[in-house]
Amino acid sequence: MSLKWTDSLDIAIELDEAHPDIDPRTVNFVDLRQWVLDLDDFDDDQGHCGERILEAIQLAWMEERG
Repeated sequence: MSLKWTDSLDIAIELDEAHPDIDPRTVNFVDLRQWVLDLDDFDDDQGHCGERILEAIQLAWMEERG
């Protein structure tokens, strides 16, 4: 499966598995962007990412964490 920036829930799930000890509320957007780019399944243009996308990913991650 290939992840794109718009797959915020799937990215959040992957991030939760990759960083189980991290509180998603404390992650800054610079780190968050890099962690998404580092995901094995991620395959999208780096330039298509903005603050709104990162915010959606962070919110989905917080909801996933529950």
